[in-house]
Amino acid sequence: MNQKALFIIFGGTGDLAYRKLYPALFNLYEKGYLKEDFAVIGTARRPWSNDHYHEVVMSAIEDAGRDSGRTNDDLPRKFASHFYYQSHNVDDVDHYIALRKLADELDEKYDLQGNRIFYLAMAPRFFGTIAGHLKDQALLTKGNGFNRLIIEKPFGRDYPSAKELNDSISGSFKEEQIFRIDHYLGKEPIQSIAGLRFGNALFNSLWNKEHIDNIQITLSESLGVEERAGYYETAGAMRDMVQNHIMQIVSLLTMERPDVFDSEHLRDKKIEALENIQMYTKEEAKKYFIRGQYGADEANTQLGYRDEEGTDNQSTVETFVAGKLITHNPSLDGVPVYIRTGKRLTKKSTQINIVFKNDDQNIFAKDASEKLKTNVLTMHIEPDQGFTLEFNTKTGNQGYNLSPVHLRYRKTATEKAQIPDAYEGLIRDALMGNKTNFAHWHEVSQAWKIMDVVREAWDEEEPAFPNYASGSMGPEAAMQLLADGGRKWVFNPRS
Repeated sequence: MNQKALFIIFGGTGDLAYRKLYPALFNLYEKGYLKEDFAVIGTARRPWSNDHYHEVVMSAIEDAGRDSGRTNDDLPRKFASHFYYQSHNVDDVDHYIALRKLADELDEKYDLQGNRIFYLAMAPRFFGTIAGHLKDQALLTKGNGFNRLIIEKPFGRDYPSAKELNDSISGSFKEEQIFRIDHYLGKEPIQSIAGLRFGNALFNSLWNKEHIDNIQITLSESLGVEERAGYYETAGAMRDMVQNHIMQIVSLLTMERPDVFDSEHLRDKKIEALENIQMYTKEEAKKYFIRGQYGADEANTQLGYRDEEGTDNQSTVETFVAGKLITHNPSLDGVPVYIRTGKRLTKKSTQINIVFKNDDQNIFAKDASEKLKTNVLTMHIEPDQGFTLEFNTKTGNQGYNLSPVHLRYRKTATEKAQIPDAYEGLIRDALMGNKTNFAHWHEVSQAWKIMDVVREAWDEEEPAFPNYASGSMGPEAAMQLLADGGRKWVFNPRS
């Protein structure tokens, strides 16, 4: 379905716009979700011309899709002709007046009917200033047109700063107009969690505390901080990955079944799920959350974090987090959710492991102490996409020995190529007013409240960094976290 709209991108010359937004918008145009009745205004401090802006947009498309198999070579230029550039200082009121004039002209030229999407591809410290001026200088249209604000993480550094940030934009935009992008929610395998849980009687009937022993979430990266060292020094793994991506995944895995699958009902169940995560004391947080920072590898060929360009040589920033969360949602009450994420780990993999309880009695064993192998459902998010179900079956011709086998489904390269990029899907959702795959303020705030306790507990102690070697799966304490409960990480590529 085609949707008319004017996009105003603050930060139009930035890396995010170049790598993600322009290719995503082009994909929507190429597929017909955007036709000829749309326009884009890019704003930033640089004094670009419209012609130069068009060249940048076409270069972004080329860099993102060299192997797309496109047959119409003129399409990128035709697409770029809808882009207009205005040099802009976010603090200068006169620039908003000029921006309003251009926006109104384009609204009339393309018959956009007052539909506007404001994309803040800038540092969060500018959000409040921009939102305030958009309202004061009448860039928000009235009548039947929509006004929607898309903002990027980080949504604050803790709950107080997140609330201050939210308050700064809520004076101009209502909650239903605010679309907080978490690109993990745009990934098709993450969106498939609800379908797997609630679209299959098999898993829906087993997704409870009677049958699930524990849930494990791993976001493992083999690369280091690379060019993000400056950002990482102010963020760390907790703020970069846990409070947002991982906690969103936790909510999808532990929420109760909604009566209807729409954005409103899903939002309410996700908020409820996060509110039912046990709030730790600082002493409990120290016990159940592990932090780490990578050092050199065993061969001393890979730099440790403190030796990377752009980092402090005495940095106490964590590059690894592992933790144990406990849900008190009724159906999973008491089930532990183990999470971990880190850089310079053994292998890149994002996966979710649902570990089922074992039958107490193994009727096939010769020795009463011999246990059945655990049934595990694994959701592969990236780089593989698909599912693996591990179960026991008879093997061999003699006797009745059981061994685990794996029932596997993996998306083919062709299937993966057909899946929209996360930003493409999320921008289309914003165009359609569908908030299913966006974070609500109450989700963001509750996740911060949970993680703030951990951060405060850590701030009371000096970490002994570095405490894991590059190429390992993190600190030994992360393994012990599960061993203390008689468990182990399912994903352990070095075992």
